[in-house]
Amino acid sequence: MIFLTLFYTFFMIGLFGFGGGYGMISLIQAEVVYDHHWMSSTEFTNILAISQMTPGPIGINSATYCGYTAVYNLTGSTWLGVLGSCTATFALMLPCFTLMVVISKLFMKYMNTSPVQSVFLGLRPAVVGLLAAATLLLANKENFSSPENPWQFYVSIFLFASTFVGTKWVGINPIKMILYAAFAGLVLL
Repeated sequence: MIFLTLFYTFFMIGLFGFGGGYGMISLIQAEVVYDHHWMSSTEFTNILAISQMTPGPIGINSATYCGYTAVYNLTGSTWLGVLGSCTATFALMLPCFTLMVVISKLFMKYMNTSPVQSVFLGLRPAVVGLLAAATLLLANKENFSSPENPWQFYVSIFLFASTFVGTKWVGINPIKMILYAAFAGLVLL
């Protein structure tokens, strides 16, 4: 039963996950952590960190790791976890693949029409909203600790601000910033 639920859940995320992988993060978190309780918020945050560090699209990486973790947490079986991983990944990619084949044929034919341009004008703010929701959902105590543990909280805020300033205004390569933050976390936390 878990595999059918997993397939349906990630199929729907793939169908409505506009904005790419980062737009899907809030949808995936809502489903796997809050709706189905397949994993804790801390496990999801760890999965998200691994998904960002490994090569490949973050949405697919997250689905792969979430599928494995969800099934493993319920069954304790590594092999069933791998099957859950494959199920979630395939389910997430299926609607995207199908829609892209259909839309690419239609888009080439109708891309300059007024209704198509209006649809894209409406989707742009929705995609920005999904990305903002993903950002705000990650601003939780698992990522920033809490003021009850002042040292960890202030180090987390410092690393967040340094990474933001370093990538946005100083122009430091994001890969280098990830390595710097990991080293700082190792030394300071």
